[in-house]
Amino acid sequence: MTDFLPEAVLKGLEDARKAAQRRSSRLCVHDGDDVYRILRFWDGGFAMEAENAPNLRGHVELYDGARHLYQCLVYTSREEDGERIYEFKWHAPVTDRPAADFVREGDEPVALITRD
Repeated sequence: MTDFLPEAVLKGLEDARKAAQRRSSRLCVHDGDDVYRILRFWDGGFAMEAENAPNLRGHVELYDGARHLYQCLVYTSREEDGERIYEFKWHAPVTDRPAADFVREGDEPVALITRD
C-alpha cells in the first residue's frame, strides 16, 4: 500500500508516528541535571531521538515520570532510522527500602499506634 502514496504523505505519516511515540512515552533518562526522553525501552537497552540524544556513557538513572526505576551503566552503540540506540552494560532495579539479610514475615505490622 505504501508504494502508491506520494513521498510527502509518507513523510507526514512517519512524522506523526514519531510525535505520537514521543507523547505516549513517560520514560526518561537523568544524566546528572540533564533529562532526556526515551522513545523505546527493552531488556537490553533503550532508544532516543538521534537529533536530541547526547553521547551517553556511564552511570544514568531511568525514570517513569517521577518514579525511579533503574540505575544503569550504558554506552552508545549505534544510530539507525533516526534513533540513537543505547545498550546496558548492567541495570539494576531501584527499591524503596534497604536490602534485608533475613526473611521478612508477611503478617508483620506496618506501623505501631500508641495512645498518648
